[in-house]
Amino acid sequence: MPHLSHHDINYTEQISRRPAYEIQSHKDIAGDIIDRLKSRHETLAIAESLTGGTLMGDITSVSGSSSVFRGGMVTYATPLKHKLLGVDPELILEHGVVDGEVALQMAVGVQLRTLINDVPTTWGVSTTGVASEWEENKKHGTVFIGISSDEKREFFGPFMFGGNREEVRMATAKETLVRLLESIEESEKKESRVENILLVQVLD
Repeated sequence: MPHLSHHDINYTEQISRRPAYEIQSHKDIAGDIIDRLKSRHETLAIAESLTGGTLMGDITSVSGSSSVFRGGMVTYATPLKHKLLGVDPELILEHGVVDGEVALQMAVGVQLRTLINDVPTTWGVSTTGVASEWEENKKHGTVFIGISSDEKREFFGPFMFGGNREEVRMATAKETLVRLLESIEESEKKESRVENILLVQVLD
């Protein structure tokens, strides 16, 4: 196979939010996510690359996760990101798989592909990055995270996580949990503001 020349987008490195959750374990944060999704009657699906199922393991380690977690895919091989998740192959050819837009398309793809009985999945989450040596002209520890919901679709990154392969993977999993939790909290605040506005209108 010929070497593919990926053209980097000039992303600005993003600061990790993990330090704010330093005393909380993966399971603690996952538990908070599960509780909030339960209370909102919402669901979750996950697409993973470099984390290789770690994130799904964190979620399913929480008792009661089956009521909100629909499933996921580990699309480790590049072709499967297109075949199973619908990521644009031209995007992969141009920028490689360690890319913000690829992360976002992975999140959207897993959200759309886990529909059950015509009921869509509320949240789709993804991870993609480099856990070992340089890959696709990306440095070791380069990571992107995608989060998709009906309200908002966005990616986070690049993050530059230090440490060995396992440390990069664990940092990615925790960062993803934190970003998902904060996205859910942001959605809750928006709903609360709308409810308050409607209440004021009724009282007027």
